Parts: sequence; C-alpha cells; structure tokens
Amino acid sequence: MREIKITNNEEGQRLDRFLKKYLNKANQSFIYKMIRKKNIKLNDTKAEPEAVLKKDDIVQLYLSDETIEKFREKKTLKQTSIHFNTVYEDDNILVLNKPIGLSTQPDKTGMRNLVDEIKIYLDAKEENISFTFKPAVCNRLDKNTSGLVIAAKNYDALKQTNKAIRERKIRKYYMAKVHGIIKENLELKDYLIKNENKNMVKIINEYSENSKTAITYARPVKTDGRYTWLEVEIETGRTHQIRAHLSSIGHPIAGDKKYGKKDNEKYQVLHAYKLVLSGYEGNLSYLNGVEIVSDISERIILQEES
Repeated sequence: MREIKITNNEEGQRLDRFLKKYLNKANQSFIYKMIRKKNIKLNDTKAEPEAVLKKDDIVQLYLSDETIEKFREKKTLKQTSIHFNTVYEDDNILVLNKPIGLSTQPDKTGMRNLVDEIKIYLDAKEENISFTFKPAVCNRLDKNTSGLVIAAKNYDALKQTNKAIRERKIRKYYMAKVHGIIKENLELKDYLIKNENKNMVKIINEYSENSKTAITYARPVKTDGRYTWLEVEIETGRTHQIRAHLSSIGHPIAGDKKYGKKDNEKYQVLHAYKLVLSGYEGNLSYLNGVEIVSDISERIILQEES
C-alpha cells in the first residue's frame, strides 16, 4: 500500500485527474475500476472519481509496488548544461535570463528548451518534488529574443502569476535597437492577425475577423543617426508583437530576419530587460512591487554544442 499526501500543488483537482497524472500509463477504465473496488481510497474511505482534492488529503493506493511502478512512466531528461542565468529566485518563483537561440517550450523537434533546463536545474537542487506539478514558465519569449522569463515552482505561484499577467498587472519592458531615427514617444494601438502556416503576424489598422488588439508603447533612449535604442512596454502580449509592430511603422528591429531588413546584426537586438511585479495575493503578496532587471549587456547567445 502506498499513501500520497496532497500538497498545495495538487489540491483543487479531481481525484481521477490526479490519478491519471500519477499513474500516467494507466487507462481511465483501470483507474475507475480500482476506485470502484476500493483499491484506491481517499482519507481511508470509499472515494468518488470526481472528489476534489484538498491540501493534506491522503490518497491510499492498495496496490503492490510492482503494479504502481508498472503504471508510472518516469520521463528522463537529457542531461545538458544549463544555459540560462538566474536573476531572481525564492521558494515560489524563478526569474531567469533566457539566451538567444533557446526555445522557451518543448516542441516536436525534441531540441533542448528552457522548460527542460529549468526542471534539470531544480532537480539538482532537489526542489522539483511534486507528484503531479512540474515547474512551468509564465511568459514566453521568441527563440531569438533574450531576457527575463518567470517560472513558477508551485501551483499557487503559477496560478497567481498567470492571472497577474492576464490582467496586465505585471509590467514587462524590453530594449530594442531599431532602424531609423525616432525622437518622440510612440503609442501603437492596432490589430494583429496571425498566419499559422508561415508563423508570421500582420499588423492592420482596423478590426477584422480573427484579429486581436495589439498595444505597444516605445520611448527613445538614444540614437546614433542610423539606429535608435528604444525602451518598449507591451500592454498586450501577442506573438511577435513588438517585432511586427515596429516593422509596420518602418522601424524594424536590427537583426530581425523575419520582419526586418538586411543589416550587420547576426541576431535580432530585442531583450526583455525589466519586470515590475504586481497583482499577487495572500502568501505571495510580498512579490508586489518587486522590480527585476537584466540589462541588455547581460544577454546570452547560445553557442552550438558539438
């Protein structure tokens, strides 16, 4: 028999869904059968599949260790060096500096990515111990955009950070080097349409079907007469928003091969350099007002490994 104590990472989900994650090789009929035959109990009483788990609940599996392990697929991550820098870390969140050339999320190619590196990093510190929750990133950056990414270490941090981002309470700032001279602050409020086949977006001035609002603010910092450095803040976080928006007004980002023009930059000069946190409640309210900075001089370029 095995007992599983529910933590705040697992609470709030149905028993059957929790079991499908824990016994991830078992089919649904097996899980329902074990619950019906009382081989799986909740707090030592007969359980219902739809029972919602609470913190400190005990799930009892009256199954042999061999059976449990048979239905548990343990995914092994390809060990690799860690390519990001840690900028801020506590018990709830990890904020890191993502390199140019590293995808944020896993994809079909199986190439290394930020999510897997975070798991390896936390496993090495013995902090990735939840039965079903895995560390998750809360904001994404394009593969060739560098800078700050927030990762949640537990479910509460994930839920609250995602909510704060969705409600636009976490302010995100970028540094960008663009073609041309910009002397005044910009307020760009348009609509964006994504072309899934080409993995590109288009900025349009009027609403149309399937378009989404795109709001971008930019402040010129300095210019050399050919390029201008901008501090950019986005109110909406759309795919390729900054790159497409600046290109649409004739000031593409230097080095942007998709939305820009030919120049001497090998990589697009766009760096997520500052986060101002807000919108947290309860035991995470200490994060409100925290400002996290990673200067563009600290951006990392991922080197190809032999």
